[in-house]
Amino acid sequence: MAKPALGRGLGALLGGTPVITRSAPASPVAPSSPVALTATSPPPVVAARDVIRHVPLTQTRPCAFQPRKDFPAESLRELADSIREQGIVQPLVVRQQGEVFELIAGERRWRASQLIGLAEVPVLVREADDRAVLEMALIENLQRENLNAIEEALGYAQLVGQFGLTQEEAAAKVGKSRAAVANALRLLKLPQALQGYIREGRLSVGHAKVILGLTDGLQQTHAAERIIKEALNVRQTEGLVAKLQARGGKPGAKPGVIVPLPTDAHVADLENKLRERLGTKVHLKYASGRGAVEISFFSDDELERVLQILGIQTE
Repeated sequence: MAKPALGRGLGALLGGTPVITRSAPASPVAPSSPVALTATSPPPVVAARDVIRHVPLTQTRPCAFQPRKDFPAESLRELADSIREQGIVQPLVVRQQGEVFELIAGERRWRASQLIGLAEVPVLVREADDRAVLEMALIENLQRENLNAIEEALGYAQLVGQFGLTQEEAAAKVGKSRAAVANALRLLKLPQALQGYIREGRLSVGHAKVILGLTDGLQQTHAAERIIKEALNVRQTEGLVAKLQARGGKPGAKPGVIVPLPTDAHVADLENKLRERLGTKVHLKYASGRGAVEISFFSDDELERVLQILGIQTE
């Protein structure tokens, strides 16, 4: 069965086609037209939730649960120019908090509107608790591919940590696989500086996944800096990380010192693929067709998750 794209989609979460509240001049309809309304025809039914309201920009504010934090200045200026010429085509989605309207979706449009000094903005008002706000904001941004990898991971972390969802439940909410959510969350184990490199696009997610094979933060930072300095691709990064792993724990060795690689790069590649598939630390020992696979887990729930991935049913 095909996996649905990103949960129920924005149409289901945010409502159907909205109806503009500002009336337009009536157009004459020919009497012979089959769609002409008679004097006794009932007016079309419009759900109150689908009515666009226009509210002062000063009465709107961002939401703390917005997963997107990075808004490039040049992109905002371009959008501001478009809004100046065409207006806001798609209304902001908000929830009412007292006298203020808090954004659920549309912060980029809101920021661009501030740049050109709009007096008011069109909004759709929704009733939503904090978790629903985070879910809708995540889905909107994921559908539009607006989030960088760290923003996406932080959104999942909120669903799991703040709202008590399992990784499986969080994945179902946004239409992702559990493995995708687990792999995203692993990025948050990296030092803050490295997470910043990912936000800025200086490190790719592929690089980051390989770096996570190192457990020492200093080694991770050393590897990242060398990757950036030497413009290493992911395959070259795998070789670098394998060498750093081989050095680990040797007496008198200094952080970042690289020694000859005693293990096969293909073994390191397979180990990384196992880590990615299982969403946890995996160590593969291999020599002349023999060896062992060591899978780490850090809670009963994580053990159960790994067993499910391996197709092992627990009683």
